[in-house]
Amino acid sequence: MSKVLAALSVSVDGFITGRGPGPGRGLGDGGVLFDWYFDGDTPSQVFDGFKLSEPSARVFDALAERDGVSLAGRNTYDDSGWDEGGAPHPTAPLVVLSHRPAPAIHDRQTFTTTIEDAITVAKDQAGGKDVGLMGGGVVTEALKAGLVDELVLHQVPVLLGAGRRFFDELPEHIALEIVEVVPAPGVTHLHYRVIR
Repeated sequence: MSKVLAALSVSVDGFITGRGPGPGRGLGDGGVLFDWYFDGDTPSQVFDGFKLSEPSARVFDALAERDGVSLAGRNTYDDSGWDEGGAPHPTAPLVVLSHRPAPAIHDRQTFTTTIEDAITVAKDQAGGKDVGLMGGGVVTEALKAGLVDELVLHQVPVLLGAGRRFFDELPEHIALEIVEVVPAPGVTHLHYRVIR
């Protein structure tokens, strides 16, 4: 059965981008959040070109192999330049949550307007695999709707001071259970299960 999870790189002060993210600028000045993808000597078995530390490769590849669909918000979509038909995962299709129309129609992309519809469509396309959430707004909306099963914070030891946050304001507490904590060079992988 498909699970819904978010596994994002995040600064210690809770940002998933730096200052000035946007189309053509990606994460703004927050690129340091992804240095751990390339500062090791263990190639990813899922993503070409990624060379991680051994503990990071183990965590990263285990999560990436679970993804059947990526679900991103419109800011993440635009900032990442996927309007030409791209997607964040090499094999998984992309569902986009947006109130603005798709810039074009692409085989690997589906646009939806509510988080409930987005999760339903993503699970249908996932083929029994998991749905990977991307973007703070999408994660927050899915948490509010009670649709998230797991959270993974790839916490990078940096204070960015500004940018887009991993979590927006939530209406109530959400309890988490620690699944695993994996320290690695340049990042600590914090894996939680959402308690419902």
